[in-house]
Amino acid sequence: MKIYDRSEKKYRETEQYGQNKLQFLYGNVWGRCLLKLVITPAASKLYGQYQKLPISAKKIPRFIEEYHIHTEDFEDREYPSFHSFFIRKLRPGARMIDPRPCSLISPADAKLLVYDITDDLTVFVKGRRYTLSQLTGGKVDISAFGGGLCLVYRLCMDDYHRYCFIDDGTLTDSYAIAGKLHTVSPVSKDYPIYQENSRVVTIAETEHFGTMITIEVGALLVGKINNRQVASFHKGEEKGYFEPGGSTIVMLLPPSSVLIDEDIAAESRKGIECTVRYGEKVGTVFPLERR
Repeated sequence: MKIYDRSEKKYRETEQYGQNKLQFLYGNVWGRCLLKLVITPAASKLYGQYQKLPISAKKIPRFIEEYHIHTEDFEDREYPSFHSFFIRKLRPGARMIDPRPCSLISPADAKLLVYDITDDLTVFVKGRRYTLSQLTGGKVDISAFGGGLCLVYRLCMDDYHRYCFIDDGTLTDSYAIAGKLHTVSPVSKDYPIYQENSRVVTIAETEHFGTMITIEVGALLVGKINNRQVASFHKGEEKGYFEPGGSTIVMLLPPSSVLIDEDIAAESRKGIECTVRYGEKVGTVFPLERR
C-alpha cells in the first residue's frame, strides 16, 4: 500500500499489520471456517485479556523494532503488558497542538484520506464499505452534511492510539453501535463472512465548524473504544483511546466549513493516504460568519 509521508514529502510503501494471517483467514476454505470462531465476541474478549497478561510484554521489544516506534516520544517507564504499551501516553511536548483558531487539526497520528460528501458516497473502513448512513447507524440526519467533507483517519498498529478533540465545543449526543457478524452464501466467490464493525458516534456543536459528527470505529479483535464522558471540551484535549487493534476515526464536516491543505487534497484525489500527526494542521477553517 502506497502512502504519502507529508513530513518527508515522499511516498513510501506500507504493509498491513497481520497481512499474511488475514490472507489465510479470508483466502481459503479452512481459513474462512476458522474465521467464524476468530471473529466472535468471545474470541475478541479472550484476545484482549491475553494482551493484558505479563507474558504479553515479551512482544514489546520486537514490536518497537519492527514498526520503528520512536520511544523517545512516550513516557519513560516500564510497561507490564502489551496492552499497557499500546495505550501508552506521550511525554510532555512530544506533540504540539496547532494553536491558531483558523487551523483544522488532526485528532490523531494516522493516515488521512479526505472525501467530498455526495449522495452516493461510500467509504472503505476496516474491511467493510459503508454509506454514511450505515456508519452512523441511520440514527442521525446527515442531509445537512451534503457538499461537506468526510475525513477518514486510519490508525495502524504502530500509531499512537489516543486521540483528541479538534475544536472547542459541547456534546449534544453520543451512542454506541455494536458490531455484527454477517454470513452470505458460502458458494459465493466473495468472502462468505464479514463484520459490521463496532462504532461510537458523537454529535457536537463546535465553535468553528457548527455541528460535526465523529465516528470511532473498532476493527476485528479490538477490545474497546474508550471515550471520556464530558459535556464540553477544548481543542487538543484528549477525547479517548483505542485498545489493541487497528482503529479508524471518521469525521463529517458541514459544507464550506474548511479548506483542506493542498498536499492532502491532491493525494486524496488520487486515493492515496497522507501521514498526519496528533495536533498537526490539516486544513484552514472558514469563519462561520463568512459561510
